[in-house]
Amino acid sequence: MAYTTIKYDVADGILTITLSRPEKLNAFTGEMMAELIDAFDKADADDAVRAIIVTGDGRAFCAGADLSQGAKTFDYDNRKDAPRSEHGSPVREDGSVDYSHPAVRDGGGRVTLRIFKSLKPVIAAVNGPAVGIGVTMQLAMDIRLASEDAKFGFVFARRGIVPEAASSYFLPKLVGISQALEWCYSGRVFGAQEAKDGGLVRSVHKADELLPAAYALAREIADNTAPVSVALTRQMMWRMLGADNPMEAHKIDSRAIYARGRAGDAREGVVSFLEKRPAVYPDKVSDGMPDFFPWWDEREYR
Repeated sequence: MAYTTIKYDVADGILTITLSRPEKLNAFTGEMMAELIDAFDKADADDAVRAIIVTGDGRAFCAGADLSQGAKTFDYDNRKDAPRSEHGSPVREDGSVDYSHPAVRDGGGRVTLRIFKSLKPVIAAVNGPAVGIGVTMQLAMDIRLASEDAKFGFVFARRGIVPEAASSYFLPKLVGISQALEWCYSGRVFGAQEAKDGGLVRSVHKADELLPAAYALAREIADNTAPVSVALTRQMMWRMLGADNPMEAHKIDSRAIYARGRAGDAREGVVSFLEKRPAVYPDKVSDGMPDFFPWWDEREYR
């Protein structure tokens, strides 16, 4: 896929995905949705990608949904560019809606669910305003760093809609239910320091220091860790957020420790430590994941 709304650049094991509609403050469109999903598919298949940084082009990270359709922005039945599946409209002949229809699915949620399934660690470098989908798409990313110029807003109630992109799952887990509800009830836009104080971002940086800080973090991961171990760790941590008993974590931990212990990475990790040299891990994410992976419900949305 040729990208027109994002940039995709890989250098020294780090992929930088840049949201790139700077004249529109990188506002989110259906085209950007498809390109982001494709980019994460491409990254998972590329063993040269060890970590991913997502940032914005120009003075914004992402100003939310593109509102150029005006009053029809969120009315997908009446938008000119409304996505149509091969199955047609979700509206039945009698006027009722088939809510299980693929065309009902939220585009932002498709993106966050794809990021959720990523096998590579994902760092958000929030360089400017991030509201609506501009902030909710970050919630499935692992670590968020913000510029002093960044602003955040869960503005949905001020637009007559509700939080999307699976944020009702992610946001309370990241910041707690009370903070999540305050931000979503009020819909107000807030600054980077409040985002840090509320647990949304890890650190706040001067504008010219943001990307160097993100790359330093990505570099630490890329240079020192086994990629299969990182891929497993990412999925273990995220998916255990929904577990109802620690025994579920114990089951997966046990499988992973057993499988990894038999692999070349574990031997190299120990020997390189004893020999006081950098490790060169032989296993690849593309073909080295253990045979029990993926272990979760395969009936989830694709």
